[in-house]
Amino acid sequence: MAALRAAVPVLALALLGLCLGPAAAVTPLVIWHGMGDSCCNPVSMGYIQKLVEKKIPGIYVLSLKIGSNMIQDVENSFFMNVNDQVREVCSQLATDPHLQGGYNAMGFSQGGQFLRAVAQRCPVPPMLNLISIGGQHQGVYGFPRCPGESSHLCDWIRKTLDLGAYTKAVQEHLVQAEYWHDPLKEEDYRKNSIFLADINQERGINETYKKNLMALKKFVMVKFLNDTMVDPPISEWFGFYKSGQAKETIPLQETSLYKEDRLGLQEMDKAGKLVFLGVKGDHLHFSEEWFDSSILPFL
Repeated sequence: MAALRAAVPVLALALLGLCLGPAAAVTPLVIWHGMGDSCCNPVSMGYIQKLVEKKIPGIYVLSLKIGSNMIQDVENSFFMNVNDQVREVCSQLATDPHLQGGYNAMGFSQGGQFLRAVAQRCPVPPMLNLISIGGQHQGVYGFPRCPGESSHLCDWIRKTLDLGAYTKAVQEHLVQAEYWHDPLKEEDYRKNSIFLADINQERGINETYKKNLMALKKFVMVKFLNDTMVDPPISEWFGFYKSGQAKETIPLQETSLYKEDRLGLQEMDKAGKLVFLGVKGDHLHFSEEWFDSSILPFL
């Protein structure tokens, strides 16, 4: 009888464990860096990875590397066809055993729109939340200032874009041309942009793109309120220049993309799935305190 009484608490705990199930696993995180950066730079993506791992014990973080080393990763952020990059990332995600139950994604600068392409084109494994930090979802029409020590390279990029952003050779071999959006040449953009015009449904409706994007739980867009690198900064909230000129900007809700709901953004907005965050500072400048309070809750 005494043995039976001693066993009761143990049995109760076992039954409670069966009812509650195993402890909830931490959702993995995939991050994609911006122009001129790399997966593992200790002052950028390496710092972010360590910060997330410190704040969320046990989390698996995959910082995407395009190429066999960091130098190739940086070079590819300028010169590797974005569609090829997205295919490479989709392959990495599909074969990573840590991600098969789903993952959150966080893209920095151009990595934001690249990860959105992943969400739209590659729904397996499923992306749960997409966090775009300074991503240019309607593209750019200028590079006022460049990151890091790449000013000479960016001068060359500007000249190349001015001479022929929508020529086949430039589109296929210059990353920034693939999300170059000229509001004065909308027809050229729609017809010849091999990346952004496609994922933004500018040439017709791909229902699969729409369905896959709408499957996100949250699509978080961060705009830097003092951005001197992105032209126009409102692209970080999916807005852009009003067509036919390059002075007046309009928010997402006034664009034809939203009004016609070509990507499902209007429906997502009404369902509370779109989150627009603003942070004081220049492009990709934010504090750890802001990151903790504003971004970590989505992870």
